Amino acid sequence: MAVPEEIVVLAGGFGTRLRDVVSDVPKPLAPVRGRPFLAYLLDVFAQQDLRRVIFATGYMGEILPEALGRTWRGMELVYVQESEPLGTGGAIVHAAASVMGDAFFVANGDTFLSLDYAAFAGFSAAQSAEIGVALAKVPDVGRYGTVETDGARIERFTEKGGSGPGFINAGTYYVRRTALSAFPQARKFSFETDVLALMTGSSRMAAFTGTHDFIDIGVPEDYRLAQSCLGAESA
Repeated sequence: MAVPEEIVVLAGGFGTRLRDVVSDVPKPLAPVRGRPFLAYLLDVFAQQDLRRVIFATGYMGEILPEALGRTWRGMELVYVQESEPLGTGGAIVHAAASVMGDAFFVANGDTFLSLDYAAFAGFSAAQSAEIGVALAKVPDVGRYGTVETDGARIERFTEKGGSGPGFINAGTYYVRRTALSAFPQARKFSFETDVLALMTGSSRMAAFTGTHDFIDIGVPEDYRLAQSCLGAESA
């Protein structure tokens, strides 16, 4: 199995919850110790031997190529701008038109996650899954909702409001191009609600738990946490 060398990064959100702290740049470019948050993601992608990063951009999307350029440590950076908000699912489909391979990864532009991408792809392929979902173990699932699994199979995504430790959807995926046939035909839709939730209990989707260092900068308290967890020494 060939490991995908391309990753779609969802970077088109409005970042409303972080607006009081960061208002002059898109949320994925929020400064962390003097560097854009996306710089830390790109460093990880380069270390994992990815070759193309396709940004699905929207709100203030024109700023990303100005800040990041067209190449990064040997990787090609591609920008696909939405003319209107498409939702996470629509954004993936829109960006996937620029994907060259038969499979690709997807990541959220406001989330940091450590994992071995080759192992993630290999695990998903070994399960014959069309979509692999990376899960993160967190001490309190209340903000995110939980993921219930049976071995590698995802049985249920639960809503926010629980408490205590558990696994959550970390927002990083392995996607085979064949999976796109199961996506809605609508231009705008949610990947989580209109695709993943409908695949629960199916062998077409697999849960990967070999992750650590989950950081979501979507709210001010976790953005402040990122300032201490990610440092210039990671460059």
